[in-house]
Amino acid sequence: MTVTEISGGPYKRPFRFNIQCSSPERVDPASWAALARQVEDLGYATLTVSDHLDEQVAPIAALMAAADATTTLRIGAMVFSNDYRHPVVLAKEAATLDALSGGRFELGLGAGWMTSDYQRAGLPLDPPGVRIARLAESLAVIKGMFAPEPLYYDGRYYQVDGLNGTPKPTQRPHPPIVIGGGGRRLLTLAAREADIIGLNMNMAGGVIDASLGPNATAAATEEKIGWIREAAGARWDELSLQVRIHLAIVTEDRHQIAEQLAAGFGLTTEQALVTPHALVGSVDQICDDLVERRERFGLSTLGVALDALTDLAPVVARLAGT
Repeated sequence: MTVTEISGGPYKRPFRFNIQCSSPERVDPASWAALARQVEDLGYATLTVSDHLDEQVAPIAALMAAADATTTLRIGAMVFSNDYRHPVVLAKEAATLDALSGGRFELGLGAGWMTSDYQRAGLPLDPPGVRIARLAESLAVIKGMFAPEPLYYDGRYYQVDGLNGTPKPTQRPHPPIVIGGGGRRLLTLAAREADIIGLNMNMAGGVIDASLGPNATAAATEEKIGWIREAAGARWDELSLQVRIHLAIVTEDRHQIAEQLAAGFGLTTEQALVTPHALVGSVDQICDDLVERRERFGLSTLGVALDALTDLAPVVARLAGT
């Protein structure tokens, strides 16, 4: 189901589940195809791959292989780092992925954040404001490359002189654009330019550690949604909201796991139980939590890690599409 096929505003959208398959146990044709088919068979809407330079598969080739192995599963990057690719090149790759997958591609874009990627590859890491400004220009270039006419663009970071992007994507005017983040500047840009907005913790520090705890609370999430609503204006009802789930554990001992999560991230147990970035409890409890969070925050698309693929399958079976 594409963004344009879902009616109503963020609070009325049906549940969709994405599975992040960046680091499979094996990387070979048969194993990857089997994994993609398993994701599809279990009812997940989208198979996504992140864009880092560590121990993971490269997103473009992996996504095309996943699309070839399936028939209805959508594919997406969660998310392409703008600093690693020129937007003209990425637009061509994205349009080709969309065309060859039969219109099943979702284009996730980000400003880049993981310091180890930049350090190990010898890439310059500019301040967040510069990276976000560059991403804003990149979005204009990519959308221009998807348009029917040639693109003329003269920005601070990118210049394009009459280039007509080919092929054109199957989904028009373009594949759904996903922008995720946790800071106000990036979420404001997402509210103005994206179709799907992914809520995450603020990764300005470049690492995932206990310092992110306060930015993962329900209160922090409400603040972020306020920023999005303010910046979106009339676009608010067109947007779809998703959230990155960093921990998903099906267990009958909900309180003990929540205590462990709280200790690791500097939260209270109650904060750990209600953070939108974790799912802990029985299948019934998790389903109830997701319904409550959709009512409270408008979060309808859930992105989970590969290690939760089968454990969370009963939740997906019960809620997907409802």
